[in-house]
Amino acid sequence: MEASGWDGLLARVIAQARAAGIPISEAIAPQVAVNTRAKTRFGACRSSGGRHQIELSALLEGAGEWAVCQVLAHEILHTCPGCANHGARWQKWAGRMNQVYGYRISRTDSFAALGVEDTRPVRYVLVCQGCGTKIRRMKRSALVEHPERYRCRCGGRLKVYAGQLQTTHLRPQHEKKGE
Repeated sequence: MEASGWDGLLARVIAQARAAGIPISEAIAPQVAVNTRAKTRFGACRSSGGRHQIELSALLEGAGEWAVCQVLAHEILHTCPGCANHGARWQKWAGRMNQVYGYRISRTDSFAALGVEDTRPVRYVLVCQGCGTKIRRMKRSALVEHPERYRCRCGGRLKVYAGQLQTTHLRPQHEKKGE
């Protein structure tokens, strides 16, 4: 969905929250700010002086209307009193929006769940040897260093590969190119 239509969606989601009895702020800017630099988050609620600005990543321009509304709903909930974080009060209002409007608002979301292509660069890909699930990592974390200490959700063992997820020929991290 084009960013030019996001302001109308914001107005719709604000109306939904109010109709559901959620105490969102009256001081939400009516325009959605577009962040072209954000690569690892889909939205943010910026608060200053009692006013709130909802910001969405340009990554969502490729997402459907439903996905954009879900991210907007997530962000406007941060304007409720005591909801600057993802604590119990925020979760209560997220549950209400989910129940009334069929959203799947949670603390975090994924590219796949929102129907957005993940184009972030990666250095490591862990592949489950049981189900084939791919886990992308940019940093050399404990998971990358010691995959034997971890398991996939299915219980399968993880194998580390270096390279891009889109690459068809991933090579195991601990092997040299010529092997």
